[in-house]
Amino acid sequence: MNKVPLARPKLKRKAYEKELRKLQVQLCHLQDWVRENKVRIIVLFEGRDAAGKGGTIKAITEKVSPRVFRVVALPAPSDREKSQMFVQRYMQHFPAGGEIVIFDRSWYNRAGVEYVMGFCTPDEHRRFLALCPQIEKYIVEAGIILIKLWLEVGMEEQERRFKARIDDPLRQWKLSSMDTESYRRWYDYSRARDLMFKATHSKHAPWNIILSDDKRRARLNCIAHLLKSIPYKQVSHVRVKLPRRSKKGRFNDHRALGSVNLVAERF
Repeated sequence: MNKVPLARPKLKRKAYEKELRKLQVQLCHLQDWVRENKVRIIVLFEGRDAAGKGGTIKAITEKVSPRVFRVVALPAPSDREKSQMFVQRYMQHFPAGGEIVIFDRSWYNRAGVEYVMGFCTPDEHRRFLALCPQIEKYIVEAGIILIKLWLEVGMEEQERRFKARIDDPLRQWKLSSMDTESYRRWYDYSRARDLMFKATHSKHAPWNIILSDDKRRARLNCIAHLLKSIPYKQVSHVRVKLPRRSKKGRFNDHRALGSVNLVAERF
């Protein structure tokens, strides 16, 4: 059993940005490899509320193409979706060749918020935990690379982040009634997490835990693990050369801008 490492000092911004750039270059190489070889990848992001999933996903996707890296963050299911097979609404977002789909929360909602908050029955919860490894084995055997990530934030750090959201108008939208209820039910979510790990941590689709009290370290560790989990290689490219601009039909194309409304330059 892995030991939980002792807390280290928070990573400084300058060191973080230096390492992040290196990793983002590798993500671009990964992107080229995925696109050229028509690889299909699914990355699941789960974890406690305020664990830093959104910021980590942003760090992964901010320098790559949204046509290759697709982020899926589904809202609460509609009445129609509630009548479907549970995983059905997720499967329609699965990757085609040359795509990486990142699920910002996934079918594991059933093992977490739905179970804790009573949105599913105990039988539905037990059935999900029993069938999930079989479904994921089917996904992997179909040739899709499946990576499951759990971001774990400590109790004190979660409280600090929640309080920061209360006072910050730019982050208040992140604090919903479901978030405050998850704060109250800390140990209920811990038990649900442990049940989920026990039932769904498999050889073909293992869980990977990232400690996220230090957001910067968590982002770097997450990206490094993601890159290590995929056997990509750097794809060679012909160096791009800009052609000479044609001067045929040359005219003052800036003059036409005066005939429409220009936004005032206030800054």
